[in-house]
Amino acid sequence: MAEVVLRCEGLHKKYGARVAVDGVGFDITEGETYGLLGPNGAGKTTTISMVVGILSRDAGTVTIDGRPHDVHRTSVKRLIGYVPQELALYPDLTAAENLRFFGRLAGLSGRRLRRRADEVLDVVGLSQRAGDRVRTFSGGMARRLHIGVGLLHDPRLLVLDEPTAGVDPQSRNAILDSVHELAGTGIAVLYTTHYMEEAERLCDRVGILDAGTIKAEGTRRDLISLLGRDDEVRLLADGDLAAAARALSELPEVTRVDRADSTVVLLVAEAAAALPTVLATAARTGLTVRSVQVREPDLEAVFLHLTGRALRD
Repeated sequence: MAEVVLRCEGLHKKYGARVAVDGVGFDITEGETYGLLGPNGAGKTTTISMVVGILSRDAGTVTIDGRPHDVHRTSVKRLIGYVPQELALYPDLTAAENLRFFGRLAGLSGRRLRRRADEVLDVVGLSQRAGDRVRTFSGGMARRLHIGVGLLHDPRLLVLDEPTAGVDPQSRNAILDSVHELAGTGIAVLYTTHYMEEAERLCDRVGILDAGTIKAEGTRRDLISLLGRDDEVRLLADGDLAAAARALSELPEVTRVDRADSTVVLLVAEAAAALPTVLATAARTGLTVRSVQVREPDLEAVFLHLTGRALRD
């Protein structure tokens, strides 16, 4: 079995009367990417700040590689690579100079530092820009270099707080590709985001965080099973919608039928297989279908189901 790299239990944090984090706990094993998915203000940054040891906690425990961790344990912090939302780079230094500077702060020197800097530049796809000043970089390139700084000292746990915030789509894809490759190296990754598609693309397991608590946790399949895994089929149509809804509700594949204005909405097990039968049944009732939309359950739908609001509200 994979070794547990991070274990946190019962994390609590209050700011005055406001509870920011209320009993959060989860594990991450080596080679696993764990996503904290939630809207801005859900408590993601507060949680990871307690995990990495830059914010004291009111209650709870954190262990890294089985070693207790808090704000005072400098030796354990060396096991963590932390990439915060705010860039911490020197724009007048080159990419390589930034890495050498931060590498020396992490205790690296000489040949080992040069080798790690070269390896990290390759991982984040910036080898060709090693000698360019960071002020000439796009926002996405700077973000990738920022991730490289977090990787320099070869940490056991890499913590990424909204690493794609404010970058263009091309740079975002490059960042996601870099993070995906890290899982193959055995590093444990804690990834916070409010983008559902990032969590679905990258994360082996996801914790859905809202109002400071984890509402549910598991693989994508685990979480979607909370919705029953039915697909949603929307028929925009003309005709007798009531008659069509009655006929469609009798199909064994259909678990629910709703109608509003000129739309019939169905919940269907395996929509791709059931769609020909659905359309044929609708046609027999005299319905003229103008468009069909099929939506498979996703993490955003799970979030709405658990919290009663959209992910980015």
